[in-house]
Parts: sequence; C-alpha cells; structure tokens
Amino acid sequence: MTRTEQVRIVQIVPFIGPGTGVAGVAFNLERELLALGARVERFTFNDALRGRSRPWPKTRLLARLRGGWRMVWFSTVGTRRARQFVAARPEAVVICHNNVLAGDVYVNHGLLLASMRARGRSWWGLYRNPVHVFVYLRDRVRYRGRTHRAVVCLSEADAADLRATYGPVRPRIVVIPNGVDLERFRPPTPEERRAARSELGLGTEERVAVFVGHEFSRKGLSFAIRGLQHAPSVLLLIIGGNDDIIAAANAEAQEHGVGDRVLFTGPREILTPFLAASDFFVLPSAYEANALVVLEALASGLPVIATPVGFAPEIIADGENGFLVERDERHVGERMEQLANLEDAESAEWSRRARATAERYSWRSVAERYLELVEELRAERERESAAAGGSRAESRAAGRSTG
Repeated sequence: MTRTEQVRIVQIVPFIGPGTGVAGVAFNLERELLALGARVERFTFNDALRGRSRPWPKTRLLARLRGGWRMVWFSTVGTRRARQFVAARPEAVVICHNNVLAGDVYVNHGLLLASMRARGRSWWGLYRNPVHVFVYLRDRVRYRGRTHRAVVCLSEADAADLRATYGPVRPRIVVIPNGVDLERFRPPTPEERRAARSELGLGTEERVAVFVGHEFSRKGLSFAIRGLQHAPSVLLLIIGGNDDIIAAANAEAQEHGVGDRVLFTGPREILTPFLAASDFFVLPSAYEANALVVLEALASGLPVIATPVGFAPEIIADGENGFLVERDERHVGERMEQLANLEDAESAEWSRRARATAERYSWRSVAERYLELVEELRAERERESAAAGGSRAESRAAGRSTG
C-alpha cells in the first residue's frame, strides 16, 4: 500500500453531484481523488439531517427564506454534527466547502462582502439583511480564528479580496483554481453543432454569444443585452435566471430594440448542447471568485469576453483566446461584433487557442494539487503530535525525578 492509498479525506459540502457550482467542484474532486488512490468520504446537508426531513411551506415568500434558513442551520447545527463526524475519523484530513466551521482546509468559493462592494453596495446594504450579517460574522471567525489550517482561494484575485475584506487571515492561503471536465466539455463535432442549433431553431448563419448565470445583475447580463446595439450580427443566448428576472431582462431587451436577438432558455442543468450551439461566451461580471463556467466555455472551444475579475485575468490572453473588457455596453458589444465577424479559419484558430488554455486545468491536475496540500497537512499534524507526545513524556519524567 502506497502513502497515497493511506490518505483518508472527508469533504464537507452542502450538496454534491455532477454539474457546476460548489456541488460540482466537490463531485469532481471526489472522483479524481478516488482515482488517485485516496479514500474519500462526504458529509452533506442531508447527512447533518440524520434522516429527518425538514418540511418547508411552499409559498413564494417562504421559498425565498428557505435558502437562508438552510445556510444558517448548516452553519450552526451542521457544524456541531460535522465535528462529531470528523472526530470519529481522527486520521482524516477534512476539506470544507461552504457554511460549516470545521475542517483542516476551507475552500473559499466567494466572499459575500466583496461581491456586494463590487456592485457598489455599502455596509448599509449588508446590515439591512440579517442573513448577510450572520455570514460576515461567521466568516470573520473562520478567517481570523483557528478553525482551519489552510484556506484555498480559487485565484490570486480571490486571495487579494480575502485579505482586503477580512484583514490578517490566520490560516495560510493557498491558491488552487478550479478544474474542468475536459471530456464532458470539448469542441463539438459538426454534427453535434448542427443538432444543437436545430434544437434551438437556429440555422448556420447566426453568430451566437452565450451567457450563463443565475444572478443576472452581478453577472452583468444588462451590459451584454445593451451591448447588442453595438453588435448587429449577434444573437444572445441566455441560460439561467428565474421567471421574475427573465421578465425584467426581456423587458430591457425590448426597450433597447434588441428583443428579437435575445433567446432565454431558463435554468439548465446540462450546458453542453448550448455551448455547442454557440460561437463565443460573454460574462461581464462585477465579481467572481473563479467562474467555473469560463473554463467550461474555453474547454468547449469558445473564446471568452469577460471583465477582469476572479480567474479571468489569469486565463484570458486578450486578443488570443478572448477579450478582457470594461463593464461597459459599448466595449462588450464591440468585442462581440469583432468575434462574430471572424472568417472561418480565424474562428477555428481562436477555438483552438481557447481549448488549449483549458487543457492546463484538468480536474486530475487540480486534484493532485489538493492531494499535495493534504499530504503537507498530514505531515504537519504528525509533527505536532510527536512534539506534544515528547512534551508529555518530558513532563512525566520531570515529575518522577522531582518525586
């Protein structure tokens, strides 16, 4: 048995499964860590419930409150139960994603206060919402205290935001970006592209920009919609949202005379057909910790137009595999029109460069970096345990000598 095969890892995460977001990150890490020979377990919201359901009234108002209640419950009761779970596995190194205050490693998937600041909201905006206040105070304990040995940030910008938001961070900060499933996300074959476009009622002539995100305001959808005024060749495909914000975005598109070039699909779990139908990806976001979907778009061979936030400045080479833009409708629109007017050979070269960028970030390579961190923390704990044992032995010897 190799040392890697002896590694035992617990991931704490509210939910885990294939897809995007935190759940998808934990799922991909679990799969690759298992493939590398580690023993991996999970502790989720459902594990914290211990088989007991928590019924919740199905009114619109209470449905909005449910997410906040679930987060607070998992942060408090879930923390206590996660610590009990971990205590029964003293040899395990614990990786925590979101909410729970436990674990050797905490993976920072985003900072609420940094996100609010990026959108121009003040401290008063934080204080108006008691859930926001709870999150800030909880994470102040997390970052300034001794809960974790290390914090993983998903980009250098994310690490800078963490320090700027919380000041001196006690755990050491390690930057490990998210990865991408290079088999699932890949450039489509001509047949796959035609089928994907046919499903959306598109032909071969349209030049399609795709936007993916549920928070239209933070993700900057308005800049992409209004940018269509400066990109007459572009049709904008929008994945995500809910009924209310889709209606508002559609009204904005109609107001600016581009409603006939905007296509809303609503939320979709499987993105690959929509990426296959598209020519490039646009995300004029105000704040991102990493934006996994940017990597997924690049892996699918799509050039990316994005603001220089989160991981984007580290992976987008302006003018080679995409563009870094200001959060400005004209700038976004002009870059969309530039990509829409590429000749076929030029477009193929941009696609090749986009894919080559993503290939540097396979989930296997990311999992290897996590495993290196896990091994470092195991060795650190072993040294501390040996030192503590030596101190106890010296104390007992001194006691006997005194006696």
